[in-house]
Amino acid sequence: MAKVKIGIIGGSGMNDPDIFKERKEKRVSTPYGEPSDSLFLGKIAGVECVLMPRHGRKHTIMPTDINYRANIYALKEEGCTHVVVTTACGSLKEEYKPGDLVFPDQFIDRTTKRVSTFYDGKEGSPVGICHIPMHDPYCPHTRKILIEAAKELNLSHHSSGTNVVVEGPRFSSKAESKMFKLWGGDIINMTAVPEVVLANEAGLCYAAIAMVTDYDCWRDDHEPVSVESVMAIFKSNVANVKTLLLAAIPRIASKEWTDITKERQTAVANNIVNHAS
Repeated sequence: MAKVKIGIIGGSGMNDPDIFKERKEKRVSTPYGEPSDSLFLGKIAGVECVLMPRHGRKHTIMPTDINYRANIYALKEEGCTHVVVTTACGSLKEEYKPGDLVFPDQFIDRTTKRVSTFYDGKEGSPVGICHIPMHDPYCPHTRKILIEAAKELNLSHHSSGTNVVVEGPRFSSKAESKMFKLWGGDIINMTAVPEVVLANEAGLCYAAIAMVTDYDCWRDDHEPVSVESVMAIFKSNVANVKTLLLAAIPRIASKEWTDITKERQTAVANNIVNHAS
């Protein structure tokens, strides 16, 4: 079986390296600059993992300023085959309740200021232009394992969801929130893009565990989203996310990924245009 190493990108409240056994801290740099923080290396249930705090360990980096390329590059260079991320999100549907987990399968990109490719034509970057397919951005095989584990743990969850990704750091206006709801969005957050896109360019199997913390601001009968409300819900439910990771990671490692990984790498290679070669 192909060796599996799992990168974990921890979002708000989920950047605790203490979930690891044999923990080590490693500072790295990349051709794209410095990642958000050190890499934390360790094992979960005997499986090699690498934790990256997305916003830095003290949550000092706002969504726009996260060096997504450096984060994904660093995990790839460390030998990761998978990236499982945690994130807080708002709900755009009544049935997606605060405290629920969501395993998104699609996104709508509303960001405006972020570089979303490694293939930028600059020195040190890979050659060519990569038109990476995005019809299925989240790895269905990894998502399936996460969903099965959530079911067995009896965690309230939704096995799919369209994630509307906004620039931030501000929350949506009520008009925007209602528009995103009409578009068919299920949840909303600020960090999925370009993270998921870059992971696909790197040939990694990427999946997300999103925790609903609020109803954004589309509901006229509900308090609008605030940092206080988001963190209160997230902190009260962060144990569920850790429990899910502890259950799912050994299952991911026990699956045979050779063909899936090869297929992802081929998809990248087949969609690079390089007229100079």
